[in-house]
Amino acid sequence: MKIQRREFLKRSALGLGGVVAGVQLSRAAATKPVGFDPYEPVILGQSKLKFSRFCLGTGVHGGNRESNATRMGKEKFEALIRGAHERGIGWYDLADLYGTHPYVMPALKGIPRDRYGVISKIWFRPGGIPDKDRPDADVVIQRFLKEIGTDYLDLVLLHCVESATWPSELRKQMDIMAGLKQKGLIRAHGVSCHSIVALEAAANEPWVDSVHTRINPYGMSMDGPPEKVVPVLQKLHAAGKGVVGMKIIGEGRLRNDDEKRDASAHFVLGLGCVDILNIGFEKVEEIDDFAARVRKVPRLA
Repeated sequence: MKIQRREFLKRSALGLGGVVAGVQLSRAAATKPVGFDPYEPVILGQSKLKFSRFCLGTGVHGGNRESNATRMGKEKFEALIRGAHERGIGWYDLADLYGTHPYVMPALKGIPRDRYGVISKIWFRPGGIPDKDRPDADVVIQRFLKEIGTDYLDLVLLHCVESATWPSELRKQMDIMAGLKQKGLIRAHGVSCHSIVALEAAANEPWVDSVHTRINPYGMSMDGPPEKVVPVLQKLHAAGKGVVGMKIIGEGRLRNDDEKRDASAHFVLGLGCVDILNIGFEKVEEIDDFAARVRKVPRLA
C-alpha cells in the first residue's frame, strides 16, 4: 500500500499521466498548451459569481477571532489586501472565526463593490467565538454586513462541517440563508468541509452552491488522501457546484519548498474540477511567486 500511495503522489503531482479515480490528471495537448492565468475571471460553479482564479485567504492559523493576517497588524494587512487587488485578485475569504471582517473595505476604499467578491463563514460549533454570538443565521449575517461594511456578501458558508448528516442538522440555518439569498443580502451559500463524509454530503445536497475543500497532492491538512478526496471533488464539479480549493501549499508548510509548490499547482489545476485557489498569502512577493508557478501549468488553448 505504501508503494502504491508513493507512486500515486509521484505521478499525479508531477503531472506525468497519473490517474485518480480513472480520470487522467495530465491532459494530452492536441493544440499548443498555454499556462493558467491566476487572475483570469472564473465562474464559480453554476452561480453568477465571476472573479479571479486566485483568492486571498485570511485564516492561516485562525481561531478566536485572530489569524496570521490580523496578527500582522492593520497597516500591513490592509497593504497586503491592496497589493493583492492591484495584481488582480478579486476574491477575499474572511470568517467570523478569523476576526478579518473589518479590514477589506477600508483597504479597497474607492474600488467599486462589484469589482470584487467577499466570502465569509458562520461558525456554529462549540468554542472559537463567544456563545452569545451564535444566534440564527439571519442575525449573524446582519452583524457580518455591519462589521464588513457592505450591503451584501457574495458567498456565505457554514464553517467547518464534519458530520455526514450536516444537511439535516443545519437545515434551519440553511433555510434562513436561502431566504437571505432571495432578498439579495447574500448571492450564494455553501459549506467549508473538514471531513470526507461531510464533503460527500455536500455533493448530494441541492442547497449547496459552493464548497471550500482542502486539496493538495500530499494529503496535508486534508479530509483524506488525494485518491479518496479527488473523486468527490469531481462529483461536486459535475453537479454544478463551485469548488474552492484550500491548503494548496499545505497551510504554509510548502512555503519554502519550490519543487512541491510547483507540483501542487500542477496537481490541483490539472484536476479540472477546482475553480478557485484560496491561498493564505502573507506577502505580495508570495502572490507573485505562486502566480508565476501557476502560469507555468499547461492547459489546452
